[in-house]
This record gives sequence, structure tokens and C-alpha cells, in this order.
Amino acid sequence: MRLSDLLSKAPANEEAQVERFLNSHLAWGKHKTIEVGKVAINFKCKTCDDVRTFMSGDKLSCLGVGDRVVSIDACLKCPICEATIEAWFLVVSRDGLYEQAPTVRLERYVDNRRGLASRVGVGVGDFDDLLERAQLAYEEQLGAGAMVYLRKIFEAITKQVADIAGISTTGKNGGRKPFRNLLKEVDEKHHIIPPVFSSDGYKLFEELSDIVHGDSSEEVALQKYHPCRRLVIGIIRNVASDQEMKQAIDALGWNINKLDVPSSGAMAS
Repeated sequence: MRLSDLLSKAPANEEAQVERFLNSHLAWGKHKTIEVGKVAINFKCKTCDDVRTFMSGDKLSCLGVGDRVVSIDACLKCPICEATIEAWFLVVSRDGLYEQAPTVRLERYVDNRRGLASRVGVGVGDFDDLLERAQLAYEEQLGAGAMVYLRKIFEAITKQVADIAGISTTGKNGGRKPFRNLLKEVDEKHHIIPPVFSSDGYKLFEELSDIVHGDSSEEVALQKYHPCRRLVIGIIRNVASDQEMKQAIDALGWNINKLDVPSSGAMAS
């Protein structure tokens, strides 16, 4: 594998053995031009209004950071409209950077899209925006902040399905129905929870809430982010693929890409 193949998997923090890309020691603060193939990352190009594979040139700029760490800069261009964005990668070697085939990991990735592109989501409008905000918070090492967005999505989509299905969100005393009860009613009728954890769908909400309310450390929040994100995406996809839900949405004249997302996300727990 060439280093460009690993970088092209961003923002995933992948580790892989790659071809040698530095033939000699790169001192701290020193730059070197490297040729490791073109980095190619998919974005939603706002000019083209479509998903495009933004690509780098043949040469990337590499900066020495430490004995096992380098920083790599790239400029990525839309192949159609030629809109350009910047990307930065922090690469860490497991052993030595200068071996014949070093094992390296993408430690951190940041892009500067300057309003020209957006991350590719799961294709469900407003929820993609919240998923992107969660990912960006995670990349800034803000674990609790990332979980806030995931919980907001979970609450919003559950309430939206309840509204479509005619399930009351009001409790016995006229207040908001406890989320545990609402989720149970919604899932019994439309099975929005992925089968892998359908026996206890509320557990995910508890995990998210514990972190949001400060009952877990930032380190724990960052560790739990990716599995929680996968489960939340599973819920979104279940709803988006539910034929009965689609028929109800069409009958109401609603747009699945414009589901209501509360600004505060504050639902009773």
C-alpha cells in the first residue's frame, strides 16, 4: 500500500504498512516533498451539487514533527469545477519512519473546505449535517461535544417517527413522555433500532446521556464515539429504508431530507 491510499481513507484513523516514503531522517521543523501517489477523498462539491472525488497533486509536503511523527499537507481539487480545499494529516509510525515498509497510523486529519464542499454523509439531509458536526467535534478531541450531536439525532428521529406514526409524545400529566417510554412504543411499531441491540435500544441513549451529563471522562467519550456513531447511523438507515414510513411521509407531503431537528435536543430522559 502507498501512503496516499492510507490518507485517502480519512477521516478514519486507519493503520497500515506502507511503502517507504522517506529515505533519510527528516529533522524537526524541516520540510520535504514526497511522492506517494495522489490522495483522493470524496466530498459533496457545493458548486457541482454532487459527490466528487477531490484529488491532490503527485507531490505532497511533509514536515518533520518527531522521530516517529510527520505532518503532511495536501491541496485537493474537484475534477469538474476545480474548487480547491486544503487537508492536513498527522501520521505516526509504530516503529521507525524510515524502514523499508513502515507501519503507520493516521493519527489526526483536518480539512479546510472554506464553504466549497461538505463531508459525504448517509444521505438523509439535516441528519447528515449533525453527523458532520459530531465528527468534527470528535476530530477536535471534544468527546462530550460529539456525543451531544449523536444524542440529538437519536432524540429527533425518534420523535419524528412518533409524529408520523401517530404516537403521542405527551405523558400522562400533560408533559413530555419519558424518552424510554417513547422509544419503546416507536420501536415496537416500526423497529427503528438495529437488530444487533434491539433488546435494549435505550442502552444507547443511556450511554450518550451519561457522557453528555458529565458522568464520563473525555477519554471515555472519545473511545465510545465510533461505536455509538455506528449505532445512530443504523437507526437513521432503518427509518430511511422503512417502506411504511416512506409511504406515510409521502402522504403527508414531507421530505425525508428535511426532517425536523430540534435546536436544543432537550428531551426528557
